[in-house]
Amino acid sequence: MNKAERQDLIKNMIQEQKIGRQADIQRNLEERGIFVTQTTLSRDLREIGLVKVYENGKSFYALAEEEGERSFTQLLADYAYKVQRASFILVLHSDLGEAALMANIIDAEKPETILGTVAGADTLLVICRDEAAAQAVEEEINRFLQE
Repeated sequence: MNKAERQDLIKNMIQEQKIGRQADIQRNLEERGIFVTQTTLSRDLREIGLVKVYENGKSFYALAEEEGERSFTQLLADYAYKVQRASFILVLHSDLGEAALMANIIDAEKPETILGTVAGADTLLVICRDEAAAQAVEEEINRFLQE
């Protein structure tokens, strides 16, 4: 199975089931005889553009286009549990494996206030245009985190 076929299969799984963890996606792939590393799976999820949505206190993956009416800061708040600011840089903390998904949300949106991102496993650095932009984005994310 090539990469495009694997990613199509992942999209179908996400649309058919409410899957909340990368490990569950990986297990579903393995049940179909498809074995990928966690790194490859994370890259696939980032390239597909999956986002996490919350419903009745539970989170699960969805395709980004299905969540199109929500702002990028609302989507980031679905992943981040904490945001901190140092001058014009934001540090967003998430669960393991979700920082790259947050970076994908920002990269897809391309907001004028953000110059770029650097994703680790559970931490995302967001480089903003200036301190005022960083403060505005931080405040908006925090507003959604408190809901």
